[in-house]
Amino acid sequence: MKGYYFYIGIILVVALYYGGRHIYFTPKYVNGEGAPEFTAQLINGDQFSLSDLKGNYVLIDFWGSWCGPCRRQNPKVVEMYNKFSNQSFKDADGFVIVGVGIEFSERSWKGAIQQDGLVWKHHIGQFDKFDSPIAKLYGVREIPTKYLINPKGDIIAVNPSFDQIEKLLTDRALSMVN
Repeated sequence: MKGYYFYIGIILVVALYYGGRHIYFTPKYVNGEGAPEFTAQLINGDQFSLSDLKGNYVLIDFWGSWCGPCRRQNPKVVEMYNKFSNQSFKDADGFVIVGVGIEFSERSWKGAIQQDGLVWKHHIGQFDKFDSPIAKLYGVREIPTKYLINPKGDIIAVNPSFDQIEKLLTDRALSMVN
């Protein structure tokens, strides 16, 4: 009987660990909620507010130059940008990506943007890592984390797959131009 309780205890500890980890790393917002407003300085020095992009589909991509999974996803993000940035939509002016770098080093961040061909203009460097204001505002505790926002400013997908993003945008496109 002692062995039985030992194994039940192990199972409970493992379940609590993974359950707690899931809760801790789950982003703060869910589909249907309004995307929290923020203001930041872009890589080119311009001031930027998320509300400047209302009327567009916006993908907020929290990533880091030091993050292997993020860097491996960057070609797909670039592909998504190239496919939809010049697209016309039924209910939106366009598609925009806002890259939020959760970073240790400005130099590494800028180098990764250049090396990975992240050509969009909305790059924000957050050098307090996960303690940065935007990461805290969105409850980001791991990267990559993505939020897809509709033209009204509402979150329509949290950590969507690239296939989900493509389907959402393709369904709303007037006609696909490749």
